Amino acid sequence: MLEREREEVVEFARRMVSDGLVVGTSGNVSVRAGDLVAVTPSGTDYGSMTVSDVVVVDLAGEVVAGSLRPTSELPLHLVAYREHGAGAVVHTHSPAATALSLLREELPPVHYQIAMFGGSVLVAPYATFGTEELRDNASRSLEGRSAVILKHHGTLTTGGDLRGAYDRARQLEWLCDVYLRAAAVAEPVALPADEIERVVAEFADYGQPPTARG
Repeated sequence: MLEREREEVVEFARRMVSDGLVVGTSGNVSVRAGDLVAVTPSGTDYGSMTVSDVVVVDLAGEVVAGSLRPTSELPLHLVAYREHGAGAVVHTHSPAATALSLLREELPPVHYQIAMFGGSVLVAPYATFGTEELRDNASRSLEGRSAVILKHHGTLTTGGDLRGAYDRARQLEWLCDVYLRAAAVAEPVALPADEIERVVAEFADYGQPPTARG
């Protein structure tokens, strides 16, 4: 069941480790296919995780395939699918974004690349991992955006597919790192709101059309 999607989950879960977005078994990945979701299992080492270890759940969180328990952060993933139209979700504990969560209530527009998230990325209030409170905090801060930073915790990014959601996770970590480097010297200067609106519109058609070759 969902063989291709489960293979993708393994691929991107391992990339999180190699790219330094998580350490050990932290963070998690999922992708939606219709009314089903393939998601990383709880407490499983990504280096040794196999396709059969990946759990398949429905949108209510009930396991329909796999013998392991899904990630404890499953509520975060499901709310992104049910309420925000996500096609895939990446949750990291990346260091720069987590550090920024201790200092600010949002990541301001210090670089035009923030337009890929729809504008400034909010920091959701802290709540214990795996709880409905954390789910609700994240969902409110995710409104109108494709990413949220979780206070004292990490990040959550969404996309139409896993590649897109994962690229946003990497870009968000880069932006947080840029902000922290600048803030170590002086207060970073943000781009004006009208410029961010302009770039958000430009990003709607960014990249190659689906039929492009070469």
